[in-house]
Amino acid sequence: MHSLRPLFPLLITAGVLLAGNGLQGTLVTLRGSAEGFSATVIGLSGAGYYFGFIVGCWLTPWLLRTAGHIRAFAALAAIAACASLAMVMVIDPLFWFLMRLVTGICFASMFANVESWINAQVNNSNRARTLAIYRFVDLGAVTLSQYMMPVFGIGGFEIFAVMTMLIILSIVPVALADRSNPAPPAPFSFNPKRLFAVSPLACAGAITVGLTTASFRSVGPLYAEGLGFGVSDIASFMSAGIIGGIVLQYPLGYLSDNISRRSVLLMATAGSTLTGLAMVWFAGSNLALNLIGIFLWGAFTLPLYSLSAAHANDKAEAGEYVQIASGLMFFWAIGASIGPLLSAVLVDWFGAVAFFTYVCTMHGAFVVYTIVRIVRGAPDEPDRGRFAPLLRTSPVFARMATQSANSRSDSKDADQNGDRAEDKPQKSG
Repeated sequence: MHSLRPLFPLLITAGVLLAGNGLQGTLVTLRGSAEGFSATVIGLSGAGYYFGFIVGCWLTPWLLRTAGHIRAFAALAAIAACASLAMVMVIDPLFWFLMRLVTGICFASMFANVESWINAQVNNSNRARTLAIYRFVDLGAVTLSQYMMPVFGIGGFEIFAVMTMLIILSIVPVALADRSNPAPPAPFSFNPKRLFAVSPLACAGAITVGLTTASFRSVGPLYAEGLGFGVSDIASFMSAGIIGGIVLQYPLGYLSDNISRRSVLLMATAGSTLTGLAMVWFAGSNLALNLIGIFLWGAFTLPLYSLSAAHANDKAEAGEYVQIASGLMFFWAIGASIGPLLSAVLVDWFGAVAFFTYVCTMHGAFVVYTIVRIVRGAPDEPDRGRFAPLLRTSPVFARMATQSANSRSDSKDADQNGDRAEDKPQKSG
């Protein structure tokens, strides 16, 4: 734990920033609905965030080279805070779209900033522990932030002020506690044709997860509100899906390390589809059934991105892991920029029940495609890397996780080779 102590300021910054970001996603949806915005308009606002996210990923390396980590982070946090606060001052759909676009650029760049900073200060001995702590910080911060809405309400200025303060306060730990200025991350570059050649299934998985999980974050609150749930229940609904997302990460990952990854991808997306169908057919407006359903849906759905990345890395050549991580993040962002708008239009036309009908359709299509790839594709590589659970905060996290998984795999191989050497009979002199 002593070796991780210098990282505490960065982890605190990440937690505060993740709380502000997690609060914003749900709050903007519910406040927009309260202001009379249609589901389509709210979905367009959510899509704007992910459009900005794509731009922010590309912008980050240049920005960090130009200004350095601390100054870049402070500038982006100030812009994100102003954009967030401006939304409560100007209630207009086009203005909200533009502000969400701006915050998407800022948050993508800030996450890449913090994660590249963390990556520069860890090594193979503590990288896995750092990633595990970071995931816990993400889960806890986003979950707790949902319950700020029942406390402060969504109808006034106060909750937007709280969200803005969280974004601004994220500057404090790194500004006071760390003077290092590590090298900026590599540019967000990739070759779509090469990535698709490496693993069409991984590309399809990343797009599918973007289409559905981004819709959950942006339109999921509308679904719960359409069923008549109050703000506290909506916070619990969103939190249940987020918490569920970590339950099967490691079991499915362990299983995929030992059997065909495509088979595990099929199990997970089939589970997502069946859980979504259960939400459509049986949950109705029953709060308990919806909480159980969204918990299970998150458990099956959120590991899909990590499983897709592991499958792509198995088939990549040496030196392509960074490109794979960046490319999958980009494909995810493409799906994420389309999903909220598409699902919101369907909710506008057909009501709340259309949300999980849409989700089931997307995952059902991925089930079919996965079966096709299993039937027509070559067997999985016998010499595979290790599964690494991923966050979609920036491509840097994916690179860190890949480094961690590869270092563990190399260590295991070295131990096995050492054991085999010791088992050999020694020659007598």
